[in-house]
Formats: sequence, C-alpha cells, structure tokens
Amino acid sequence: MTTLGTGLVRGRRWLRGHPLAFDGALAAGVFVSMLCASFAEPNRGHGPPLTVGTPTLPGLVLMVLGAAALVQRRHRPMAVLAVTGLLAATASLLTDPPAPVVMSAVIALYTVASRTDRPTTWRVGLLTMIVLTMAAMVAGSTPWYSQENVGVLTWTGLAGATGDAVRSRRAFVDAIRERAERAERTREEEARRRVAEERLRIARDLHDVVAHHIALVNVQAGVAAHVMDRRPDQAKEALAHVREASRSALNELRSTVGLLRQSGDPAAPTEPAPGLAVLGDLLETFRNAGLPVEVACTDHGGLPAAVDLAAYRLIQEALTNVRKHAGPGARAEVSVVRVGTTVEVMVLDDGAGTTATAPGTVPGARRDDGGGHGLVGMRERVVALGGTLTAAPRYGGGFRVHAILPLTSRRGEPEVPGPADRTGGRG
Repeated sequence: MTTLGTGLVRGRRWLRGHPLAFDGALAAGVFVSMLCASFAEPNRGHGPPLTVGTPTLPGLVLMVLGAAALVQRRHRPMAVLAVTGLLAATASLLTDPPAPVVMSAVIALYTVASRTDRPTTWRVGLLTMIVLTMAAMVAGSTPWYSQENVGVLTWTGLAGATGDAVRSRRAFVDAIRERAERAERTREEEARRRVAEERLRIARDLHDVVAHHIALVNVQAGVAAHVMDRRPDQAKEALAHVREASRSALNELRSTVGLLRQSGDPAAPTEPAPGLAVLGDLLETFRNAGLPVEVACTDHGGLPAAVDLAAYRLIQEALTNVRKHAGPGARAEVSVVRVGTTVEVMVLDDGAGTTATAPGTVPGARRDDGGGHGLVGMRERVVALGGTLTAAPRYGGGFRVHAILPLTSRRGEPEVPGPADRTGGRG
C-alpha cells in the first residue's frame, strides 16, 4: 500500500511538471470514449434502446480533430472551445446519427470555466449550451425532445458548473495560502523589528552606564594623581570614590547584560532598574567628583516605569556631559516637574567650556563637541516614548537640556528636532 501511494504521488508530480503530456493523454482518452460511443446507435423502433452501428468516415475525422484540439486547451481555452463547438455542430449536420464530438466540447467548456471568471463562464456557457442544443434539435435525425438532445444540454451545463466550482476552490486555496505566507512574513518582520529595538535599547543603557561611571572614575583618578604627594588623605578619598564608581558600574552592567541571558542560563540579577527614586545617590556621585549640583524641583511621584528610567538616564547623561565639557568651576541644576499628562526634565549648567587640560576633563574638549553618542542616545530615548528633546547652548553661557516626556507612551510619533541639531551639541 505504501509503495502504491508513493507511486501515485510521484505520478501526480510528474504530470504537474508535464502538463502537455497530461493533455495529450486526456485527448487520447476522449477520442477512445467518442469512438466507443459512436458504435452505439439509438433504436428508433421497438426493442432495445441502443443498437450496434458503424462510425462514418466524416464522423471519424471530426472526432480526431476534436480530440486533437484538446491538446492546446490550457494555452488557448477559448479557441479550443470555439473549434470543438464548431466541430460538434458540424457533426450534428453531417453525420447520422451524430458523431459524439460534443464530448470534446464539454471538456473545452470545463477548461474555460475553470480558468476564467464567473461572468465569462456564464456568458460562454450559456452560448455553448444554446448553440449545441439547437444544432442537435434542428439538424439531428431524432425528435427535438429526445433524450440525446436533453443530454447535450445537461452535459454542457454540468461542465460549466463544475469548472466554475473548481476555479472557486482553487482561488480559495490560493487566498488561504497567500494569507498564511503574508502572516508568516509579518511575524518575521515583527520579530526582527523587536530584536532591533531591544538591541538599540540595550546599547543605549550600556552607553549611559559606561559613559557616566567611566567619566567619574576618570575624574577621581585625575584628582588622586594630582594630590597624591601633597595630600594623601584626599587621594585616598578620591580612590575610594573610584572604587565605589567602578563597583556601581559593574553592578549596572551585570543587570543590563543579564537581559541577554537565555532560559537555561543562571539566574539574572533581580535588582530593579534605576529611577528617580535614587536620584539623590546619582547626584551625590557627581558632587563627590567635584561638580556642584543643585536640585530646583523634583515632582516625580507615580511615574510609569519607562518614563522613570528615561528621566533618570537623561539626567545621568546630561550631568556626565557637564562634567566632561563644561570646564572647571561649572555648576549644574536639575529639575523634574509634572505638567498635566507630561513630565519635564531639565538640566542646566553655567560652564563656558575649556580647551585646557584639567583633572577629569578631556584634553581639548569644547562645549560644542558632537562626536559622541550621548545626545543621540538621549534623543532616541525621548522619541521612543513619544516626547521631545531640546539641547542647545544657553544665552549668556552654559548649556540647557530640556525633555518633555508623556506619561502615556506614543511610540512612533515623529521627532521634533531641537536647536542642537542645527547648531551642534555635546555628545
């Protein structure tokens, strides 16, 4: 049974790959059927309804032509239907009894109905039924109401209906297959989009963590190197801050990288993501690094987790930029205010920038340097939540970072560029 089933599957595949061979075999089968039917003649007298007859030469020629036309039924269905219909009508006129060439017309009508639309099937099918039935009734040797004439009407109508049903089912299956393929493509695209967004989010977190803590380590290490010989106690305090900043950086990196673990990996850290609740600890690290930071206003109770994390990272990155680029003696001011359905985060400084080399600053750094990714990362965070970010120099000196974050995320809204996009900013 298994061998038979395998043979049938292979045979079906071969026929699908060789449609002309299938149509040739079908034409041969139709010719054999017409030839067998031509030996049966209707009995007009008493006795059995059918008697054995002999096909005529014109009938044989018409049957051969009708069967041969079916070989091209896939490529020229309308032309094949017209030829076979004409041959069937001619058989009704020239042969007595009529040669059964109508069989080839029935196959041709089925092909047309299965490969065109329903209106065309109705028009062509009705025309074929009327022409062949009228030819059989008018030119045939039997009475117009005989069962042979009714058979012509029935078989042509059945061929059109069957072909239309096959076409409808084929269209239905194709629609289901296309819908499934489209759904699969949509799932793959959605998965790729989510992976890209998650990769970008993790990259922003890594940048913020590394930039902040390494900047603080750089500052404190510079202070320790500067006062090591003259004030060892202050150098020890600076090294303690270096150790604390590095430990904090390692903890945050461990938490961020833990998001990349697989299901079978060891348990990831369970510490919550930082937020404005620990803003005081963040500001204290900057104060220890020598940057005076004042808090103008903090109204951040009950913020959504995504907004809370974004606000914390914005302040962290903005103050890191102040410490790197604002120059010695700069002061910073931080404010977080809820306004209706939004929260506004602002970081101001009064630094003028410097090209000198100071402890903890990048040699040659200026306030308008834009070669890093800090501002880009901040802007991506804000836009991801549907907010706006403005980062630009202040009139009279200093720098201002102002972000408006909606409490309800509206992902995908267009970004409103700030002046820093046109005049340059700090990264």
